[in-house]
Order: sequence, then C-alpha cells, then structure tokens
Amino acid sequence: MARRPTSLDIAQLAGVSQPTVSRALRGSKDVNPQTRARIEEIARQLNYAVDKNASALRRQSTDTLALLLFEDPTPDESMINPFFLSMLGAITRSAARAGYDLLVSFQQLSGNWHVDYQDSHKADGIILLGYGDYEIYQSRLEKLLEQGTQFVLWGAVRQDTTGYTLGSDNYGGGMAATRHLLEQGRRRIAFLGHADHHYPEFAERYRGYADALSAAGRKIDRALQVDAVTTQAAGAEAIEELERRGASYDAIFAASDSIAIGAMLALQKRGHMVPRDVAIVGFDDIAAASFTTPPLTTVTQDTRAAGEALVSALLARLGGATPRTGALPTRLVVRGSSGA
Repeated sequence: MARRPTSLDIAQLAGVSQPTVSRALRGSKDVNPQTRARIEEIARQLNYAVDKNASALRRQSTDTLALLLFEDPTPDESMINPFFLSMLGAITRSAARAGYDLLVSFQQLSGNWHVDYQDSHKADGIILLGYGDYEIYQSRLEKLLEQGTQFVLWGAVRQDTTGYTLGSDNYGGGMAATRHLLEQGRRRIAFLGHADHHYPEFAERYRGYADALSAAGRKIDRALQVDAVTTQAAGAEAIEELERRGASYDAIFAASDSIAIGAMLALQKRGHMVPRDVAIVGFDDIAAASFTTPPLTTVTQDTRAAGEALVSALLARLGGATPRTGALPTRLVVRGSSGA
C-alpha cells in the first residue's frame, strides 16, 4: 500500500518550506496568493487532507473561534437581535476562509460565560455581540483581560472601552438622521433610546442627535428623550410615555429599528399618520425596515464589512498584532416614513 502524502511532499513539489505549506492550507493571508494556489492544487492532486486535530495539537490551538450572542427579547422565538442576524453570514464565511471553525453559542448575561471558554479551551478567541447594560457587562470583560483571553467586541468605539472594540459611526449616524428630519421641516424631534453610559452606542447616537439640533439653533428638550431598549415593545411603551408627559412632537429618531417599528405601530394604533403627523427614522436597517408601512427611513450599517472586520481583528490579536481601530461608516437610507 502506498504511503499517505505529507506536507513535506507538497513542500518539495511546490519548492517551498513545510511551514509555508501549513500556513497556505490553513488559509493564512501571509502566504502569496499564487503560492497558496499552487500548494492547494498540488494537495488536491495528491489527495492530501489536513489533519486539523494534529495540526491544532502541535500549535496548542483549537482552530475554532467562538461567537457569543446574548439573548434579546424579540417578537419571534429567535431571541437574537435582528441586526446581529445579518452579521452572522459574514462572520461565518470570514472564519471559514481563514481555516477556522465557528462555534456559535447563546449566553445568559447572568451566566459564567466569561470564564467558561478560557477554562474549557473550546476556542482560540471570542467574538462578542450584544451586551445589554454596559456597566454590568464591563466587569466580565475585565475578567477576560485578566485571564489573557483574546476577544473582540462589537459596540461603541471609545477610548475608555474595556478590550478591543469595533463598531459603527454612531455619532455621525445620529447626526445624519436628525439633520434629515430638520430638513423635512420637523421641529419637535423626540429621541427614543437610552442616552447614558449604560448603553454607549445609543448614547453616541443621542450625542449626534443633540449636536444636530444645537447646530440648527434648536434647544434640547429633555421631555422628548425616552429610555428604551432594542425591542418593539419598548418603542410602543416610549410612545405611551410621551403621551403621559403631554409632549408635543412631530418627528422621532429611534436608536434602533426595532424601537422605531414599535413606535410606528403604536402611533398608527392611536390614529396618527406616518409621516404626515409624525416622521420616523430608525437605526440599523434590519430586514424588516423596508417592509413596514410606510417603509422605514433608517441609518444603515455595513454588516458584511462589520463581520469581516471582527474576524480579521480577532485573528490579528491571536497572531500578536494590534488591529487597526476606527469606526465603520454609516449611511442614511431614506424611505417613506420620514416624508421624503
């Protein structure tokens, strides 16, 4: 019986070193694309299959990345924030291209997820999506840092964030949304969403909203800001709160599409016309945003670029490098809910 081919055989035929063969077959981007293609073709001709377990043991690696999603209340039973659903495909494909398996897991905020992956060696690094109240979450991130766990977080890009964080330009998106409503002739613009350090992404969107109003010579009316988490129910409850306050408003900038959709449904139930009576802009551009009646104007985030950037940043950290920082750009998508 002929012996099984080895990576040394491939190296000899390709005219490269054995470590180069190993890196190429793992999909490493530090191998020249032409060289990688030649190595992969020789491997196919020899019917060579990578023994991932043996390779991982040699490198003390699992060749697995963990994606931790935190449960969010949703209208269906998915318990996944709709915005993160659109990011999953890009993360999965990016991990596969780099030669990594992806372990997707739901976590309870009250659980011991911050020690589980380090102690059990389930994955080489962690991507974290969603976190609720950041003040509570931050202590878990600090524990990960103490353990030496490599992780990246999707959230607000700030200097005081614990660990390495990637996110979108929440401030710029908030400013663009508010400017758009002002350009439509709206003068009493409510903000639905938390506006403090407990929810830093929302706080950045609120800061953009406030600065756009100030630049237009409009005063900030605290009665027009209502705390709300990312659910449709919270959006409906925020409308009820505005009614209880007796607040007068002709537009809403919601910190998420889910909040905006809940607010829109609540307004329509009360007999208000959108956008005639109240114009609405959301944030995220989830799939449902284009199917509401009227379709929702919103600030879109590039979820494909976000997923790829998260995987790239985590792999850089695993390789001992420091990823590039900076918020990903956002873009206003104008639809019928804002009167344009």
